[in-house]
Amino acid sequence: MSQSYPDITISNAWYERAKQIMFPVTQTMAKGPSQYVNGVAPKYLSRGKDGHVWDVDGNEYVDYNMGIGPISLGYGYEAVDNAIKKQLEDGITFSLMHPLEVELSELIHRIIPNAEAVRIAKTGAEVCSAAVRISRAFTGRKKVLCCGYHGWHDWYIGTTSRADGIPQEIKDLSATFDYNNIESLKAKLDDDVACVILEPFIFEAPKDNFLEKVQALCQANGTLLIFDEMWTGFRVAVGGAQEYFGITPDLAVYSKAFANGMPIALLTGRKDVMQLFEKDVFFYSTFGGEALSMAAAMATIHEMIEKNVPAALAAKGKTLREGYNVLVAKHHLSSITTCQGFDCRTILTFNASAGDPLILKSFVQQEMIKRGVLWGGFHNVCFTHTDEDIQKTLAAYDEVLALLASALNENSVAQQLRGKPVEAVFRKVGDVQKTFREKELQVK
Repeated sequence: MSQSYPDITISNAWYERAKQIMFPVTQTMAKGPSQYVNGVAPKYLSRGKDGHVWDVDGNEYVDYNMGIGPISLGYGYEAVDNAIKKQLEDGITFSLMHPLEVELSELIHRIIPNAEAVRIAKTGAEVCSAAVRISRAFTGRKKVLCCGYHGWHDWYIGTTSRADGIPQEIKDLSATFDYNNIESLKAKLDDDVACVILEPFIFEAPKDNFLEKVQALCQANGTLLIFDEMWTGFRVAVGGAQEYFGITPDLAVYSKAFANGMPIALLTGRKDVMQLFEKDVFFYSTFGGEALSMAAAMATIHEMIEKNVPAALAAKGKTLREGYNVLVAKHHLSSITTCQGFDCRTILTFNASAGDPLILKSFVQQEMIKRGVLWGGFHNVCFTHTDEDIQKTLAAYDEVLALLASALNENSVAQQLRGKPVEAVFRKVGDVQKTFREKELQVK
């Protein structure tokens, strides 16, 4: 284990340059300096391989952020990179359609239960918005009910505290409900709700047939059900949460994980709904048929199927989750912190009764970085994380949890931070999942 904090001189130099012209300095909030202990954590990465990354100063880390989700197989994964290189020889973006659009759509049709029809796009936020738009067109209704995080567009961000610039008339058309609280959905579901969009799970498992009840309410009310599968798709199962739980939504959206880092997104759904895109609903973009990303997606999905990647991710994640919780008990911290969630993606939580959770998290993050683990509060495992990576991580946790126990005993956790602690993204999040979701949004 490293006995010194990383030298981040070059990272900080890039940061100073960025601050002169970029507001904010990051294009993805979860990658920015507000989500890491500013003064300890690296700010810029230069390369990655398998489950490891190197920062611009040359420091190496085991990475559990994995590009904030898209790196499912690992950095520099040969089969995917070769597919990109092969397609690059022929071109990237063309003046007419490319056959990969058909091939990828046929593959998605075979593996995703609700994919009677498929649209290909670039980002998760845009397919979420496309799903909302076509739901409004199909139902003739205006309102949207949401549960989870669904991107930066007006219809969703209007429900959060960072809603400046969004007209009140738009804000009034969206509302949130609580996960695993069917009564909170019933209270807001009326005859003008076009769609209910939710993440099938975030970290908390559905209880008391929650997802089935959501679907039944939507069907009875003539409301379309949309699964936001940015995190669940291709991870919990190749066919996503709808395959895993056996529930088929009207529409579903995907982006992270299925192209191992290349920018691509999907909207899948019922043919009778999706056919409105033919003439009535407009949803097009110049780069929707960009070929490198489609080639990467084809290669990634084939690897996932052939090597049963979801099972491998679950096994690695389970080892981390169970190992962390054993160490927590060893250091008498079971009332302070725990690791929970589905094995393919777990979260570390900190109990506010022991102090500010962001301060506790910042302390753990700082000390994990010192020990060569890049950590944002989650375990986003990839296929090429090795047993050695996981054992190194657990050994680091063993040391860090001992330090945390000592600092808590001395009431000195905040004093031992060597930089600015992690910040929350939203000051409040309406009434959306006040347990797990607020904890995640602190590091989004």
